[in-house]
Amino acid sequence: MAVKKYKPTTPGRRDATGYTFDEITKSKPERSLLAKKTASGGRNARGKVTVRHRGGGHAQRLRIVDFRRSKRDIPAKVAGIEYDPGRTAYIALLHYVDGEKAYILAPLGLKVGDKVVAGEKAEIQPGNALPLANIPTGTVIHNIEMKEGRGGQMVRSAGASAQLTAKEGEYAQIRLPSGEIRLIRQACYATIGQLGNVDHGNIKLGKAGRKRHMGIRPTVRGTAMTPRDHPHGGGEGRQPVGMASPKSPWGKPTLGKKTRRNKASDKYILRQRGKKRR
Repeated sequence: MAVKKYKPTTPGRRDATGYTFDEITKSKPERSLLAKKTASGGRNARGKVTVRHRGGGHAQRLRIVDFRRSKRDIPAKVAGIEYDPGRTAYIALLHYVDGEKAYILAPLGLKVGDKVVAGEKAEIQPGNALPLANIPTGTVIHNIEMKEGRGGQMVRSAGASAQLTAKEGEYAQIRLPSGEIRLIRQACYATIGQLGNVDHGNIKLGKAGRKRHMGIRPTVRGTAMTPRDHPHGGGEGRQPVGMASPKSPWGKPTLGKKTRRNKASDKYILRQRGKKRR
């Protein structure tokens, strides 16, 4: 998908870029696959802000995406490629031969009229879902399950792809987009191909208003605050952070502080992300 540049008719338009939506073939979503989305504004059930800088934004409706690929060995025809406001990747509307409809993540190269299927005997082509045991090593995949039957949880954003690098015993080695190499059971399903909308990372919003349309509120620098509001605040004029390591608004170390505590899955990680590749 190409990126379009706007004419600099206003300061906000000068550096802004947008989507051409060349891959989109259907403008209105399937009504039977929509769900209500309630805006929380970053607040929990008690009304307390637990995630800052959330609120406002354009009204959205959830698209019910079949990450499990639950209809096995039933072929489906791609009826359209649609935009989903809830994710960066595009989605594809499937019409199954039994009359049921479903949304899946749209891989790169999937077109209207293509046939896709999920099952152990499916062909190795974009949009088909198979167990890792039936996928050849070296294949590019996405929407990978971490546990059988739970549905795809990894590699679901625009332009993302992982690679099946090896198989041994009950497990397969997957190289994730972050560079992490992880063990996944071969019974888990994954979808063939790289996800579409690969130019998503090249988009420049150009103005603050487009960020507000996305439901993201402004972020204030800690150094611009007072000492009672932030550890970085205070001082006459502009001052450096002035401490051994930067802190969060609540005094917790940040900028490089390791926060991962999931020791249960450490044994499945062969190489952590961010490590220098050899």
